Amino acid sequence: MLRWALIFLVFALIAAVLGFGGIAGDAAYIARILFLVFIVVFLAGLLYSLFTGKKPPSPL
Repeated sequence: MLRWALIFLVFALIAAVLGFGGIAGDAAYIARILFLVFIVVFLAGLLYSLFTGKKPPSPL
């Protein structure tokens, strides 16, 4: 998920440099949402491992 956030961030930066403001804003918004979801999932996994003493299940 973090990879997708970074991809959209790079896409937004490239679009902004090329002058596509609307697309850049949308891509930056998607990157922000994906990053926030990543942070929530990361913190949930961290708290799970701290309270239970075992690793969370792998998503793969």
